Amino acid sequence: MNFSPRLRQILLLLLQEDQVVSVKKLADEIKVSKRTVQRELEYIGSSLKKYHVSLQTKTGTGIWLEGEESDKKNLLNLLKEEDVLDSGDKEERRKRLILEILKDRSPKKLYYYGNIFGVSEATISNDMEAIETWFHQFDLKIIRKQGYGVALEGSEKNYRLAVRKFIDENMDSKVMKNLSDGNERSILDLIRDKEGKNIYNLINNDVLKQVITCFNSIRDKRLLRLTENSYIGLILHVTIAVNRILQKEIIEPNKELEEKLSKDEDYDLALHIANSLEEEFQIEIPDIEIAYMLLHIKGSKLQYIDDGLEIENLNEREEILNFINDMIDVYDENMAYELKQDEEFIFGLLAHLQPTFIRLKNHMTISNPLLQEIKDTYPDIFKKCLKVGSLITNRYGYKVPEEEIGFLAMHFGAAGVRLENQKESKRKVDIGIVCASGIGISRLMHTKLKRHLKDRAEIVTYGKEDLTAPVINKLDFLISSIRLDEINADIVRVSPLLIDSDLEQIEAKVRLYAKTPKTVTADRDFSKQLELVNFTATQIKSILKDFSLFKVSSFITFEELLVAVTEKLSPYNDKRLLIQEDIRRREKIASQIIPEYDFALLHTRTKGVVKPSFSVCVTKELTKFEDPFFQNIHAVIIMLIPDDEHTGENSSIMGYLSSKLIEDSEFLKFIFLGDKEKILNYITKELKNYFNQYLDQV
Repeated sequence: MNFSPRLRQILLLLLQEDQVVSVKKLADEIKVSKRTVQRELEYIGSSLKKYHVSLQTKTGTGIWLEGEESDKKNLLNLLKEEDVLDSGDKEERRKRLILEILKDRSPKKLYYYGNIFGVSEATISNDMEAIETWFHQFDLKIIRKQGYGVALEGSEKNYRLAVRKFIDENMDSKVMKNLSDGNERSILDLIRDKEGKNIYNLINNDVLKQVITCFNSIRDKRLLRLTENSYIGLILHVTIAVNRILQKEIIEPNKELEEKLSKDEDYDLALHIANSLEEEFQIEIPDIEIAYMLLHIKGSKLQYIDDGLEIENLNEREEILNFINDMIDVYDENMAYELKQDEEFIFGLLAHLQPTFIRLKNHMTISNPLLQEIKDTYPDIFKKCLKVGSLITNRYGYKVPEEEIGFLAMHFGAAGVRLENQKESKRKVDIGIVCASGIGISRLMHTKLKRHLKDRAEIVTYGKEDLTAPVINKLDFLISSIRLDEINADIVRVSPLLIDSDLEQIEAKVRLYAKTPKTVTADRDFSKQLELVNFTATQIKSILKDFSLFKVSSFITFEELLVAVTEKLSPYNDKRLLIQEDIRRREKIASQIIPEYDFALLHTRTKGVVKPSFSVCVTKELTKFEDPFFQNIHAVIIMLIPDDEHTGENSSIMGYLSSKLIEDSEFLKFIFLGDKEKILNYITKELKNYFNQYLDQV
């Protein structure tokens, strides 16, 4: 069944009453507004058809369900089965509820927990009563206040005792496995990762936190399938929309657009998000804002090529991607090359432009509560985006208001910050996790933290007795769930569950140490240095040894070129197909043809190679490629790196070579001449420079 917990509550009430029920009575029963009830029921007709039941309404009278008694009884039983789980599932859910409350002690509405577990607020309320006795043994109390939510009350000492007891009781259970397997990384931390003079810092942090709370409670697979960047983009869009509503800045309605989008397959998801936001903020979200949420969801989904999208969506996507290339050129020609390689930026702009064009086409106004701050704080970015607005006007005839320019400035500004950050020297941070024995709880913490920090840190678990001077000297800081008063080190004290506030502390430390050069000590792990140096040297030797220059017909097509090149790069057909598919995928994200520099840079991560590869392809006559796809370029450069745990190291090497294509005209001259020896001599010289710089950093 695909009914939200709240909708199940409404249907259960209608089926149990089996008579006309007023909207007010339904709203009072489930403690929501009449508008929320009406919205939940507005598009339910098609979903009820397969149960042979229909919804009937009469103004001034109320609502009822119509159908054969047997069909209504069948639907009632199905809803009850889904809402009242068997005792085994109920016990598991209640354990998970205890865990959710321990993880985050800030007040949460019953609707939040209902979303997480896919049950009604009434069921969650019953669960709360059932688990109260577990908390009582630690002198902790579940507080429930109308309009405030549910929160845990008690001393810090008793809270930590409860956490330890829960872990001990459930160490080997599915509940704890879900805790360590889940992707718990905070969206706030992801936004902070963009660091520096971040244009997203203008967003109201308190509103953002509440929006994230709503999204964390919605376990819809369509949200889970979004990429990290698309998910962040959707949350930021919704945060700005909520800010608008809180400031009473209401968007002009568009009934035609609202009606059209209400029939979309993803409308129920946008409605679910809106209902959660209304509950969290105690506001009413206009239908036009729900329509915009839906457009943003659909814009985020445009990147999924294999999701059965209709052909017009693919065509629309291609048209917008081509236009994004033009926008980048107009924005700043000096940054254009690097911006076109930024997948996060291109995906974000792609998702943003679809609803933007709909607004502009239909002369729909939108408020931007951040506009003045953007203009005051980032005047240069705003000025450049005015040129992008003029391009939209010249191309499509749409007048672009300053509010829309402000939204474009957020995307371009964030991309600029990322480029600056990429030029900073950052390193992996060395972290030690400490518990009494170095096993058990610390292993759970290690698993969760590894998923959270990904490849930004090296994490090792230690028992308290393992913390010798040499061990402490090689670590940047320690994370501990026990007191370490006698240890002279930078220590972050945390809950064994690593709740959000703990992760925020750890994130701040990692960001700090990543930009701080490693202190050289006599006890530094020299063998680890040697391993890193040896790995980098091996990768560079491999690039030079396997360098290839291909000469092909000037009339070769893109697909034919892929086949010809991969036949030379790998003797295995399955690997060739992987390389081809990954290059196609990257090309679909944004064109890798760069006519202004007269070459194409086909680069991707792929499981089709086990070591980095640099190759060049030119025509036999050293003339341009004739196929229109290549836009009259004279060379194709292929850069491949393995899709493995060494992505960062390999990307750094290839990124260095890639930058030389733009910075040094001599490199391109050798390529256009098709002189293999001179190309190889050049990349040998530059990779030697890279290696020497690398040694200085290590």
